[in-house]
Amino acid sequence: MKYRFGIDIDGTVTCPTSLIPHINEAFNSQLTLDDIKEYDLTAALPHLEPGEFYTWFRGAESKIYAASPVSENAKNILNDWKNRYELYYISARGPEVRDITFDWFAEHAIAYDHIELIGTHKKIQAAKNHKVDLFFEDKHDNAVEISEELDIPVLLFDTPYNRQPIPKNVIRVYNWLEADEFVKKEFSHVSV
Repeated sequence: MKYRFGIDIDGTVTCPTSLIPHINEAFNSQLTLDDIKEYDLTAALPHLEPGEFYTWFRGAESKIYAASPVSENAKNILNDWKNRYELYYISARGPEVRDITFDWFAEHAIAYDHIELIGTHKKIQAAKNHKVDLFFEDKHDNAVEISEELDIPVLLFDTPYNRQPIPKNVIRVYNWLEADEFVKKEFSHVSV
């Protein structure tokens, strides 16, 4: 039996700074990742009209996703895991960016067994349907809800926007090397 990992894409496999250059260009701002204290990016752009950011993002998301850099060490670690674990990516991206997402994985040669674009941040049902044993996430409330509902560990990739307290089943990691160490410690007893 192989363990199955549920893996978020944006801010986890992709670098959490992916959006920032696009935001700065579009809104003539000079934000850095440290300026983003909430998952809701509009909190860092208080001068915007309601709905303005969402409208911009919908028009720019294909370009943003296509240009997103891979988080440091993510590619090598995920590819190393491919033969030992099942890699199920569960993303809040919608089906309208399916081709761009699959092209990005091909372009960066990142292994996967399944990619599901659910179009919502509510990932519990998809994680439950796929019977994942461990989840990787950058959104605080998702990490907490998934860990509590499924009673599985969730690795929360640290960012300035997710530093709220976490329950015991959510483990904060600062990079993919730490994620790999957790997996080696907790999931190495797998038979292939």
